[in-house]
Amino acid sequence: MRPAVFVYEKANSIAEAIKYLSASGGLAKPIAGGQSLVPMMNLRLARPNALVSLRKLPELLSVVESKTSIHVGAATTHADIEDCKIKDVTCGYLPYVAKGIAYRAIRNRGTVGGSLCHADPAADWLSSLSALGARCHVEGISGKREIPIENFMIAPFVSALGVDEILVSVELPCLSVEARWAYVKFCHKAGEFAKSICAIVVDPSNKIYRIFIGGTDGPPLFLREASSALATEDYTEILSIAQREIRASLPDAQPDSLSFHLTMIERALARLEAFSR
Repeated sequence: MRPAVFVYEKANSIAEAIKYLSASGGLAKPIAGGQSLVPMMNLRLARPNALVSLRKLPELLSVVESKTSIHVGAATTHADIEDCKIKDVTCGYLPYVAKGIAYRAIRNRGTVGGSLCHADPAADWLSSLSALGARCHVEGISGKREIPIENFMIAPFVSALGVDEILVSVELPCLSVEARWAYVKFCHKAGEFAKSICAIVVDPSNKIYRIFIGGTDGPPLFLREASSALATEDYTEILSIAQREIRASLPDAQPDSLSFHLTMIERALARLEAFSR
């Protein structure tokens, strides 16, 4: 199929992009890699009247490092992270996640920001970056603001961005040498979206203890009680708490979906325990 008719605008600055989006009244869409948006347009599930290209904006390609964090431009590709063209401050965590996204051709063009803004519950970055405690830096007509990544997705395919706002960068905390992590997902075949994801990041030096379950019918699920128990390193008890929390948080989940989530937390904790040895 072919997309509906649209106008293509190439923005030369963030301010110009915001101007285009604001003037459209919510009918325009920003585009960088287009790996999620274009297929939906071809199926006419998305019908923007205009596309505003952000691909070459310097601010969305920049990387700014500080002592405690690194700001990665939203137009950074999955491949850039996989190949460590962006300095890895996560002890191998994000390159590992990036390597498992779809296929190399997709990773060459798909962007971190585009994946987050698409807000697909089964996408990798929403869950993995939530476990890391990343923050989204957004700019619009009203100015700049920060959004904790766990609050960025409101519902499936609905983000917290206003119609005139652009995700400019993602702020990642620098993990210490003590950091440990586990990331597992279940797919029926390689390269497809996951049916279930479990992401865990533990960094005592930065007081990060976070477990998230992705691939649900909504935003990634924060297992708050199980996350608090991570410091004990009693993995049998943590698993029991986590599985109980999943069942309580997803009472309407289909049996097969629930089974996937329960299995993923078990596998992730097993990997985390092996990481600790």
